[in-house]
Amino acid sequence: MAEGGEEKGRSAEQDIEDRPLLLITMGDPTGVGPEVVLKALASQQVGERTRPVVLGDRKVLEALQPLLGTTFRVKEVAVPREGDFTRGVLNLIPLSDVGPLPFGRPRREGGEAAYRYIVRAAELLLQGEAEAMVTAPISKEALRMAGHPWNGHTELLAELAGVKDYAMMLAGPRLRVSLVTTHIPLSEVPRRITPEGLLCTITVTHRALRELFGIEEPKLAVAALNPHAGEGGLLGAEEEEIILPVLKRASERGIRAEGPFPADTLFYHALQGRWDAVVALYHDQGLIPLKMLHFREGVNITLGLPFIRTSVDHGTAYDIAGKGLADPTSMISAIEMAADLARRRRCSGTSSS
Repeated sequence: MAEGGEEKGRSAEQDIEDRPLLLITMGDPTGVGPEVVLKALASQQVGERTRPVVLGDRKVLEALQPLLGTTFRVKEVAVPREGDFTRGVLNLIPLSDVGPLPFGRPRREGGEAAYRYIVRAAELLLQGEAEAMVTAPISKEALRMAGHPWNGHTELLAELAGVKDYAMMLAGPRLRVSLVTTHIPLSEVPRRITPEGLLCTITVTHRALRELFGIEEPKLAVAALNPHAGEGGLLGAEEEEIILPVLKRASERGIRAEGPFPADTLFYHALQGRWDAVVALYHDQGLIPLKMLHFREGVNITLGLPFIRTSVDHGTAYDIAGKGLADPTSMISAIEMAADLARRRRCSGTSSS
């Protein structure tokens, strides 16, 4: 019996070791990030499928536990491999000591803390210390208050990783959308859509569908900028002058990308399974249909990085922060997506660093 018990113990330990090792950044301490992280970690699907390590603030997390009814024992670690991944333990790399700041508005201390979590997570991934990172929401305003003028995670992580070709993808069970432009004023969109930028997004999306999602021959659709795809130039010239030539270049590279399609009908056909992903030209063009369909379970994925990064598909939600009302579904989905992508990368034999 002793031998059987030892064998069973070794099997349980091996089961834990087989789970993907994930870094979870806590996000803005005054938003809903800490809450959705705690709620997600308490869920069965996260606890039994991953080895999560949080980068954040101990006082903030512990102050929230009575409100949420969670009872994690916090274990501070310096690197992920020091973690205790048995049930009921929250492994934490402590990177700030802002304490429980008042919830509900951006603060300089919160922006600086959130920045530190992201930077350290990227460093650990580039060193091969973990398999993926999952990020809770940050505030661009708080980042700027702290002297870090980034428009969001995507641009900051690309800089930290030293990559120039990258893209933001939002994904749900039925729809994937990559964006050519992201957080810029709508008035700037036409001049920011360049042949190089469009081809980069198409190429990075195609590669990610093959390497991360395991789709051997991805099919992409590219949205038009103007109504009715420009009506032969009557409603705009971007389709004929930029998009069509880029699609030809993509085809010469062996990429199956079709378009440009009017955005008012494109997403209907995408939902019927005609393509594996849609390339949208600007933020709201792609995210309105995505969020209408997958508002709760949508996941943000940064494509083109040397490591896996997923995120919730919502913001800091200051209006409900600290009230116990935040829905963790998107965080759970982001963690599950990161774990799935990490497993697929293991099987494919491609490196994450």
